[in-house]
Amino acid sequence: MAYSAAQLEQARKLGTSTLFEASGLATGAANAAIRPVWAGASIAGPAYPLECSPGDNLAIHIAMEKAPRGSILVISTGGFVAGYWGEVLTVAAEAAGIAGLVIDGGVRDVAALTSRRFAVFTRGISMRGTIKASAPSVGQPISLTGTPVAPGDLVVADDDGVLVIPAAHVEHALANGQARADKEARMMEALAQGKSTLELMGLTSWRQAR
Repeated sequence: MAYSAAQLEQARKLGTSTLFEASGLATGAANAAIRPVWAGASIAGPAYPLECSPGDNLAIHIAMEKAPRGSILVISTGGFVAGYWGEVLTVAAEAAGIAGLVIDGGVRDVAALTSRRFAVFTRGISMRGTIKASAPSVGQPISLTGTPVAPGDLVVADDDGVLVIPAAHVEHALANGQARADKEARMMEALAQGKSTLELMGLTSWRQAR
């Protein structure tokens, strides 16, 4: 699935929290244990899913030659934390036009990832390396900690977490997300003018309940 630059920028600016609420898809949020390596990382792009055997990163090396430019690699490892990814793969990813990485396993070379500002979202950090012996799945649908991920789904990730929106729902989610963001902007203007959240959210009956 191809997304326009405008759609990707809109998704990134709206952010995961707004889009999660707007999408109405409870299964879209990846496990909250998957966090950015460096604060402020923010990405949006089409998913390129793959699966690694525990402690084995061969599938990643294969994916680097197959993933379309602009893709976000989304990697399931069954939750096994090891250093599947580091500085060498980051340099390779930059050359291949890979936009970012989401992995439920682990990464290493954190200082290099941070200095290069390559967006990585991971379950953990591990100095332990990996072998290269098997590639269970490359470019096929996977489950990322219970979140379905198919090639071309929209991945949005930031400090609040990782969201996967199925391709068929992207336009709807972006439209709803923009409407939600516009409504919140108007609410914040009203708050700055002295209105209360109880008033703006229609919760004034709770004043009497105190």
